[in-house]
Amino acid sequence: MLLHLPQILNAEEVRGLRERLADAALWIDGRSSAGGQAAAVKRNEQLAQDHLLAPQLQAQVLAAVQRSPLFFSAALPRRCYHPLFNRYRPEHPAYGAHIDGAVLHSRRTQEWVRTDLSCTLFLSNPDEYDGGELTVHDTYGVQRVKLAAGDAVLYPGTSLHEVTPVTRGTRLASFFWVESMVRSDAQRRLLFELDMNLLKLRERHGETAETTALTGVYHNLLRQWAST
Repeated sequence: MLLHLPQILNAEEVRGLRERLADAALWIDGRSSAGGQAAAVKRNEQLAQDHLLAPQLQAQVLAAVQRSPLFFSAALPRRCYHPLFNRYRPEHPAYGAHIDGAVLHSRRTQEWVRTDLSCTLFLSNPDEYDGGELTVHDTYGVQRVKLAAGDAVLYPGTSLHEVTPVTRGTRLASFFWVESMVRSDAQRRLLFELDMNLLKLRERHGETAETTALTGVYHNLLRQWAST
């Protein structure tokens, strides 16, 4: 399931993050954090994970996504890998097709995080750069994603994906991975669809015997499938 998460950050929050990321000295070669497969196709810049600024920015991004009910319903997060930040320009334009590592070690929390889901939070508007589409290849086909600044996209960590070459301007983004309480993408999708339709039924009819019963079905399925 690929899901658009609108307005994770508001315009003021985006502006504040961008101002703090404007210093050219912050950025290092993105290949420094890539494994063998990824390093061969990774041509971008990245904020160093141990930079003094990183914990503050990471905390801001995590706080923003965690206040989103849509993110929680879709991801059912157990733990998150600390957010990272990348930059694409014509000098460092692209990230070729790759699949992220299944389990990553977080320097911030010292935890191992299984990458059930990937999340990209856009910090540049589409008209600020040419190219730079996040292209996700999966069983549902090829999806090309280029969202407004402050919006995010959530998609399965198992997906082959890439960022197409930026030929003009600058593409800024934050990205991180989620280990879900529900490991199966198919099970998470069922729970998400049930939750979203329950919300619509409540908006239309209020709380009824049927919505109460279906809420019980949701929680009993979650009880069976979740690991905490």
